[in-house]
Order: sequence, then structure tokens, then C-alpha cells
Amino acid sequence: MRDSDAALDRLCDPTAEVSAHYVISPSGQVWQLVQEADRAWHAGAGSWCGVSDINSHSLGIELVNTGAQPFPEPQMHRLEMLLSSMMDRWNIPPHQVIAHSDMAPERKEDPGPRFDWRRLDRLSLGFCPDGMGDDLPLADSLDAIGYPAVEAEKRLQAFRFRFLPTARGPETVADRRRANAIAIAFRNARSAHLPQRA
Repeated sequence: MRDSDAALDRLCDPTAEVSAHYVISPSGQVWQLVQEADRAWHAGAGSWCGVSDINSHSLGIELVNTGAQPFPEPQMHRLEMLLSSMMDRWNIPPHQVIAHSDMAPERKEDPGPRFDWRRLDRLSLGFCPDGMGDDLPLADSLDAIGYPAVEAEKRLQAFRFRFLPTARGPETVADRRRANAIAIAFRNARSAHLPQRA
């Protein structure tokens, strides 16, 4: 969203049928619009790892940014503080922090390719591991990561936004190798957080 006033107006308008738990301005100001225990309408139609009702299974943070501009340091710093506290309260592992574009590639492009996922990864507040894997079918890797089965071009774009933000054009070997590495990393992260049997 372009500016804080417009974002707040839209997210507080009942006729818009959209909301979020938190909004963070470019200057780092935070507004809580929905209690964390309550359901917000930030995700909409989409899915991640086979879960289709993302709104009922997530906390939503909106960053006031067009997606075409860098995310200012005060905004990123406040996001890190907020994520850290939310993840502690709700026992959310880094691999379960996702973008709107991850779960709804055909409808959403936020936060876009200029968002610094590696920064969040370094702080264990997000998931963007390094590395390249094998040159295996892209669709299989994207399925394994958790992307919904939508138009291939949109799915590739969402993947690139997060894991290969400078990539453009048709699918490449680099896309396939990066996706394979990410799929393996996601699988390992999910296995590490499975409930332990007594």
C-alpha cells in the first residue's frame, strides 16, 4: 500500500472485507488492528502447504510500501521486533513465516522482490537458506516447498520474489537448482518441528 493513511482507511473499512493484525509504516510506527487471538482477513483465497484457510491459521502484518521501493530501516527494525515477539508467543518457527505472494501467487505480489528475506533468515525470523541443489523439475520442487497449484508463470514469479529476487524471464537451470535446494531445506525444517512421540 502506498501510504499509511490509505492503508489504515482500507483495512478499517468493513466494506473492503480486508484486515490485518498489524500495520507498520515506513517510519516504523505500528498499529494493531485485530487482536492476535482473533481472525483477520489479510490473506484471502490461496493456500500454503495444502492449507487453504490461511486467515484462520496465521497472523497478518501489512507493510506500507508500494513494492517498488526499498523497505526503510525503521520499518524493517520494527518488523523484526514484532516478528520476534509474535513468534515467541505463538511458537512459530522461521519456516512458517511466509509472504502473501507465497500463498496467493495469482493475486498478490507483496512484499515483492525488494524485501530482504535473507536479513530475516540471519535473525531466525524468516526462511531463506543459501545454496543450489540438483537440476530437477521445477514444479515438483515448488509443490514440495508448499506453493499452491496455480499458473506456472505466477508460481515461478512468487518463488523468485523470495529466493531469486534478481531473476527475470523464462525458467532457467538456476531456478530449478535453487528450488530443489529450498525444497530440501523446507522438508528438513518441517521434520525438525514435527511433534515428538512420547
